[in-house]
Amino acid sequence: MPDSPPPGRWRDVAAATGLLAADGSVAQTIFAEMTVLANRAGAINLGQGFPDVDGPDAVRQAAKDAIDAGRNQYAPGDGLPELRAAVADHQRRHYGLEVDPATQVLVTTGATEALAASILALTGPGDEVVTLEPFYDSHAASIAMAGATHVPVPLTTDGFRLDADALRAAVTPRTRMIVVNTPHNPTGTVLEPAELEQVAAVARDADAIVLTDEVYEHLTYDGAAHVPLATLPGMAGRTLTVSSAGKTFSLTGWKVGWLHGPADLVTAVRTVKQFLTYSSGPPFQAAIAGALADDEAPRALAASLAARRDLLCEGLTAAGFDITVPQGTYFVVADATPLLDRAGVAAGPGAGHELCLRLPDLAGVVAVPVSAFCRSGSAAAEATAAHLRFTFVKREPVLRDAVDRLAGLARAAR
Repeated sequence: MPDSPPPGRWRDVAAATGLLAADGSVAQTIFAEMTVLANRAGAINLGQGFPDVDGPDAVRQAAKDAIDAGRNQYAPGDGLPELRAAVADHQRRHYGLEVDPATQVLVTTGATEALAASILALTGPGDEVVTLEPFYDSHAASIAMAGATHVPVPLTTDGFRLDADALRAAVTPRTRMIVVNTPHNPTGTVLEPAELEQVAAVARDADAIVLTDEVYEHLTYDGAAHVPLATLPGMAGRTLTVSSAGKTFSLTGWKVGWLHGPADLVTAVRTVKQFLTYSSGPPFQAAIAGALADDEAPRALAASLAARRDLLCEGLTAAGFDITVPQGTYFVVADATPLLDRAGVAAGPGAGHELCLRLPDLAGVVAVPVSAFCRSGSAAAEATAAHLRFTFVKREPVLRDAVDRLAGLARAAR
């Protein structure tokens, strides 16, 4: 056996996601780290974004029925025909997008595979991939696996909006792809049509492919509307649109995702995807095919989440955090700068991580630092050094308990 692991992309992936230490060791993800702390301290885990209730009864029953009907062997590599048709119908019904389910839709094992397969298929060494920053960690990992160069563009410090000048400055002749996540994890920003048009103009000028991560498409609040970038003039022919059922139907463990776009790009992604999972979860695919026809369940979930968002935001504000009220997703970003001194945490790089380590004992609540979604030492990491991300996709009694605990933190810090 070798004394150390062999060379390969794994080091690049660890480095890209902030997990490679100076001594060459690999740390666990921030989500795993905080979950261990939550369990050890008996804390309420608002760090990891998954629901604590299952999705609609009818959808779960449909999966059971599909199992009983014998739909338990490999699904077609493209996905079940009825699910591809349901995705196309969903896009037509909600956004007016005309998509051919036979050639322009690909079912994947969650949105994460769709994103990874797209980046692996369409970029490589010598290419640059532009993302927004903060960014979901799998975006950076996939870029590293492809051997491409990651070029993050920080959102503004005032409300986490698109900085169009920074985006344009980041694009070079080597830019192959622009990755856009809206509604945006972790900040909850929903890009407005004017911002999307700025992205589209940059992509058209650079002749770049756009890969959009739209998994929170139905979870928007206060009148904010999700607009797929593919609906903008000239963009359907250069955009791969990614979404999934996990967030929309509170069935994250089913890992049913999809993408659609121009047939030639989908063919390229399929070529890679077939050697990743090939296919997965036919009973779940069958159930989601039916679920996508139901527009009421996502609306009801969004309404419920809006109320839970307000509950958590009020509690965080009362505890002394400065918050940015999210327009979408099920996360809220809270600036802990006003609490650092009273919590015994020094300001500067690492402040958010240090506070997250202490929060389970201080307040019995777990969050994750926003800096975990940034490149180490970047301007975005510095700007969000004391910012924490909390999820509100938990039952209301759990959130009320968390708010009560956070109020205790405020009293103790005085």
